[in-house]
Amino acid sequence: MPDCFTCNHRTTPVFIPGVACPSRCIYCNQQVISGQQALPTEKEIHATLQSHLSTMSAGSHVEVGFFGGTFTGLPMEEQQRLLRLVQPYLESGAVKGIRCSTHPLFITPDIVSMVQQYGMTTIELGVQSLDEEVLRRSGRGYTPTQVEQAAQIIHDAGLHLGMQMMVGLPGDTAEKSYATAQRIVELGADNTRIYPTLVVQHTALADMYRRGLYQALTLDEAVEWVRQPLRLFQEKEVTVLRVGLHPTEGFIHGTDYLAGPFHVSFKELVQTAIWKSVFDEYLAVEKPSKQASLLISVAPKQLNSAIGYHAANRCYLEQHVAHAQFCPDAALHHYQYQVIVSQS
Repeated sequence: MPDCFTCNHRTTPVFIPGVACPSRCIYCNQQVISGQQALPTEKEIHATLQSHLSTMSAGSHVEVGFFGGTFTGLPMEEQQRLLRLVQPYLESGAVKGIRCSTHPLFITPDIVSMVQQYGMTTIELGVQSLDEEVLRRSGRGYTPTQVEQAAQIIHDAGLHLGMQMMVGLPGDTAEKSYATAQRIVELGADNTRIYPTLVVQHTALADMYRRGLYQALTLDEAVEWVRQPLRLFQEKEVTVLRVGLHPTEGFIHGTDYLAGPFHVSFKELVQTAIWKSVFDEYLAVEKPSKQASLLISVAPKQLNSAIGYHAANRCYLEQHVAHAQFCPDAALHHYQYQVIVSQS
């Protein structure tokens, strides 16, 4: 299997908003979500690729990603036309592979074989949930079994499998979302994206929200619902490519959505919450005195998250002890930590 998930992995996105989707899911307005209104022209695609590639550092592993629609649901000739546009970049070595997002119903051995011939290395399935009720109420049009079948076809072809999930859809619960994350791990996905459900303008979900038929998650609820799936993925070595929607101008200014847990630093909030739960366990077990000073060692990549968004975890700990200080330790991984306690 191609090695696409090095620390220098970069994706150059090409958005095909809503193209070939078999139906419009109740939450979806790709023109708003992607910030793009129409299918890009060949000239625009080349300009996008050249612009992004000019900013890549030497040694970057670059993929072109066709996102925002059901790529493998396009007519075969259209898929091939788009894929041919990337071939010069593959041949020059500037691009190492192609990825796409798609609907689970548009995966067959023939389709996968064709896109693989053009350099496709990763297929991301828009899974959203693996709970039958949530899928039905969200208008996804497939069953968990059909997702599993699509995943197996991608695996059999030797491609990387991505599986995107959402939390807070109609009928969802924190337990159902975590069960979806567990199943994504079991199905062998090696990359994922986690999105909290937002009520976007001009969607069926927006109509349901206005009529009182749908209650959006609060920001605190969304952080809590995503906390356990994110920790699971990280500990199981599933690469998490994104947590939360990209902050388009319409989301930042609140003009493109009605309700829901949007935050420009959503992932940082979730990482902070994970570490707070870790420190809660430490405080409950070790019961340090109010006069204690803590020197907490964590993995280097986890240092900022352990300290917390706006130093929230350090402030939280210092409600229980005199002082908390953090330092990196390359021997530690994931949510491992060590604490040296001294008395003030």
